[in-house]
This record gives sequence, structure tokens and C-alpha cells, in this order.
Amino acid sequence: MIIEGLAYALAPRFLVRMARLLPQIPEDQLRLFGLTAITTGVAIVCWVRG
Repeated sequence: MIIEGLAYALAPRFLVRMARLLPQIPEDQLRLFGLTAITTGVAIVCWVRG
């Protein structure tokens, strides 16, 4: 929740623009982005925890 909160606090206009663009992005591309974000997050947690 901290990361999500930071995004809204630091770049609210960017998030609003992205929300408007989301319906135009193909589902497969959104899915790939989500899976990439998950994989990156898990890798960072594993790296930090050693």
C-alpha cells in the first residue's frame, strides 16, 4: 500500500492520464505488464531478503 500511495501522492496527473488510456490498451499487453510487475516485485523481495 505504501508504493501505491506514493504514486498517487507524487504523480496524480500521470495516474489520471493512465486511467484514461487503459481502455485503449489491449488486454494481452496489460496482462503481460502485470505479470512483469509481479515477477519484478518477487525478484526484488527475494534479493533483499537474501
